[in-house]
Amino acid sequence: MLDIDLNLLTALDALLQEGSVVGAARRLGLSASAMSRTLARLRAATGDPLLVRAGRGLVPTPHAGTLRERVRDLAHEARSVLQPADEGFDATMLNRVFTLRANEGFVETFGMRLVQAVTAAAPGVRLRFAPKPDKDVRPLREGLVDLEIGVLGRTGPEVRLQALFQDHFVGVVRSGHPLTAGPVTPERYAACDHVITSRRGRMHGPVDEALAGMGLARNVVVTVPSFPAALTLARASDLVALVPASFIAAELKRLSGTIRKGLESFALPVRTEPITVSQMWHPRMEADPAHRWFRGLVRNACRIGPEPSDVET
Repeated sequence: MLDIDLNLLTALDALLQEGSVVGAARRLGLSASAMSRTLARLRAATGDPLLVRAGRGLVPTPHAGTLRERVRDLAHEARSVLQPADEGFDATMLNRVFTLRANEGFVETFGMRLVQAVTAAAPGVRLRFAPKPDKDVRPLREGLVDLEIGVLGRTGPEVRLQALFQDHFVGVVRSGHPLTAGPVTPERYAACDHVITSRRGRMHGPVDEALAGMGLARNVVVTVPSFPAALTLARASDLVALVPASFIAAELKRLSGTIRKGLESFALPVRTEPITVSQMWHPRMEADPAHRWFRGLVRNACRIGPEPSDVET
């Protein structure tokens, strides 16, 4: 490392701005004698008197005059580098693209709410929703996405996590479906044909395990990659769809008229564990003030029903 005391830079800035040893000492909280000794060190370092006596005051030398603006800028930059990153953060001045990896259900349920919050607070920020074909955390590690939204999978020990909300699955059928006539029992539910959502094409899940505990099994006729696709098939057939409660609530709120009347949801007749939807990020973004601000917006946009738990690891 260079044998340079950067405190001299701050002292020189104060001396050149004040034009007085006493004034510079007052600005930096030093005694006049300490500032005089610092001026002597500055003269030795620069090889120039810097400030010379003129009557009762001091005036800068030509060399000091050429340094004044440079020193002021350098001192400002040094203080900026060595202060907390979020000091002076202003979201209204932010110009940045945030990429979220999330499934279609999240985008349809919370996307517009998040877009409105971002544009209201930071007009220069743009959002990019990336598809989520799997739970691979490599996009986070490689900096390809800013946030991963979903249910916790194999994240690796370094990935940061914050719970957004808890959700649960419900059944959805078309209006007039045989299941709507009377209580939905496990037996009646299992006797129907089903459409389920799986990015990997899986046809078995927690509902099947719960039914198996009762000696029942459902007939999964088709697997689709997204919840909107599952609802489309359920609306046009006797298939029973399985979707998150938050998604169908938002979907029914968004739809209107005849289309909305074409769907009905119901509580599952078997017990399944609730699912926790979280936002995940790489630790290199942990202290970034813009990223921290954006995480707060995402969390606020997802505040539906019960408050999310304060889980961060």
